[in-house]
Amino acid sequence: MRRSKFKSAISLGLCCVALGFSVTAAEAQQKRGVRPAPSVVVDIVREKDVSQAFNFIGRVEAENSVNIRARVQGVLESRNFTDGQTVEKGQRLFTIEKPPYEVVVAQRKAELASAIAKAVNAVADFRRKKALVGRSVVSGAKLDEAKANLDSAKANVLKAQAELRAAQLDYGYTDIKSPLRGRISRARYSVGNLVGSDSEPLATVTSVDPIHVTIGVSEKQLIDSRKRGIDMKNPTFEPTILLSDGSPYGARGRFDYLAPTVDQATDTVVIRAVFPNPKGVLLPGQFVNVVVHPKTKERAIVVPQVAIQQDRQGYFVLVLDRENRVTVRRVQSARQSGSDWVIKSGLVTGERIIVEGIQKVRPNMVVNPVAPAKG
Repeated sequence: MRRSKFKSAISLGLCCVALGFSVTAAEAQQKRGVRPAPSVVVDIVREKDVSQAFNFIGRVEAENSVNIRARVQGVLESRNFTDGQTVEKGQRLFTIEKPPYEVVVAQRKAELASAIAKAVNAVADFRRKKALVGRSVVSGAKLDEAKANLDSAKANVLKAQAELRAAQLDYGYTDIKSPLRGRISRARYSVGNLVGSDSEPLATVTSVDPIHVTIGVSEKQLIDSRKRGIDMKNPTFEPTILLSDGSPYGARGRFDYLAPTVDQATDTVVIRAVFPNPKGVLLPGQFVNVVVHPKTKERAIVVPQVAIQQDRQGYFVLVLDRENRVTVRRVQSARQSGSDWVIKSGLVTGERIIVEGIQKVRPNMVVNPVAPAKG
């Protein structure tokens, strides 16, 4: 028991001695003016894509939009689509009553048959009289008359054929078909209405895949491209789209048209891009944000803007060496890229630079580097 108390007393004494030495050392450091190394936030010099992108407001436009009209007059017998659905090229949309046009076709066929019969008779008559003219039985005047009748009969056959063709065309127009694949509007006429060539459009078919997006580009922004020669078959930039909810549109587009003149009212040049639109996400008339990127990416060294300092000699950053000693490094900055600065010269990737706590340090000082907070 005595031995245990003796050991406790010794341990307590040693702790007091150690604490005394620690306090004495700290007091000595304070008297000598020695301070602990200041903590600074450092970042790693990195390389990233610094390609410049341009943002524009674009309007979505249909590649084709066709008003469906009646080409013959008659009563609508059927409507063969649902409002707003996608219709195929050649799909029958409306049917106009057919019997009146069937009757006309039958009449024209009969007229053609009659004309052909008369032409056959005129041919036979001409041949007979031509044979008799040589034996002086028929005069030359009669032969000329027979020839005129033959030519007239042939002309009547051609006329009857044309009238039959016109009647068949009118009959074909009773089936009103879509001239393209696209989305159809609501029908403006119901079954039973009398329609004709002077009626309002029955409906409108609008193509939605692919679809166009037009933007107005400043004439100044195009100067450099125009000097180098704009090749619309292989442009150096490509467009992407941000939808109104801020989400990116999945597919990239391609430019296919550049207006030949500058709009004097807006001082812009209209450029059109084509985008695939298989799901119909883009609708004609809507506005979208168009982001134009260069096809060839530009990579460069960047540093946070807060790391760049400036004095009379120019721009500089504070770099840490392997011993965490601060050195001043002169740099050449090209331009800003978001919250970073693009560095032309003066730094290499992997070096450490001070981004926070710059006011606490000076050249040749040893510091305590701290990584930046995540997020």
